[in-house]
Amino acid sequence: MIMKQNIPAITAASILVGLVLASKALRRSRAIDLSGRVALVTGGSRGLGLLIARELGSRGARLVIAARDEDELSRAKADLLALGIEATTIATDLATPAEAERAVNAAVWAYGQLDVLINNAGVMTVGPFEDFSSADFDEAMAIHFWAPLYTLKAALPHMRKTGGGRVVNISSIGGKLGVPHLAAYCASKFALTGFSQSVRAELAQENILVTTVCPGLMRTGSMFNAWFKGQHLPLLSIDARRAATRIVDAAQHGDAEVVITWPAKLAVAAASLAPQLTAAVTGLVSGLLPASPASGGEKAFSGWQSGSFWAPQGLTRLSERAATRNNELPQT
Repeated sequence: MIMKQNIPAITAASILVGLVLASKALRRSRAIDLSGRVALVTGGSRGLGLLIARELGSRGARLVIAARDEDELSRAKADLLALGIEATTIATDLATPAEAERAVNAAVWAYGQLDVLINNAGVMTVGPFEDFSSADFDEAMAIHFWAPLYTLKAALPHMRKTGGGRVVNISSIGGKLGVPHLAAYCASKFALTGFSQSVRAELAQENILVTTVCPGLMRTGSMFNAWFKGQHLPLLSIDARRAATRIVDAAQHGDAEVVITWPAKLAVAAASLAPQLTAAVTGLVSGLLPASPASGGEKAFSGWQSGSFWAPQGLTRLSERAATRNNELPQT
């Protein structure tokens, strides 16, 4: 016989199980088949963008990859063809409405429609706040906020014609938590996160589902193409192939948000539940990072120019291998 005092607990557990099952059923009902769908991936020539393109292609999507560097695009196209994935490329800087519209039109001209938009293009400059110029902030906002805004606006009419679509905005843990020495990056990613979450509520009514992705550090090899100001040191990251799979799966199911890696999830939770403690911890971290030098701190060096005893060897060996796989190597 069930004790009366246990009935509320059993009822609560039953409700919780019911909510979980209902949530899973709702997610399954939103799923689309990516086979034959047309996907535009910005920043798709290397790193995470190339990994996402590979995953989309493996699921049967028809691809258009956009980036600024034509040589990188050529290598990325060859990479995809070697995997049996056909892709169209377009060299463009998406920081203007005209170029964003040109990229979207390239997809529509090539395949007749646009179903999936992955806003992945990014740039990262690392250094003390006092070494950043206004131009650094302008660049970060142009690539991380204005470019996704412009491409989304250009894509909407085409998605409406086909009755819906999927949009994925690749933000960052730096779009939820301020990180020392990443002021410009975080400012622009916070803007993208807020924008992405806001428009999801509006566009969902038209079956255009927007997913906000906030990854932690990933081993794509992109650290070598980041820019460092002041005195600089290498960063460590984790493998991104599973992250790309998770991102494409989230797009396929129209998930609202994805925070990738458990450390990133814990950091977001800590910032929400204990903001003062989180601020104190990040302050301690900031104190351990290299300070601005007496002169020359405003000069930026790429990750490939930021070598030390630890890089490009030792702790960064896995990132070097990822850079080789994901088209992040510098070309001579």
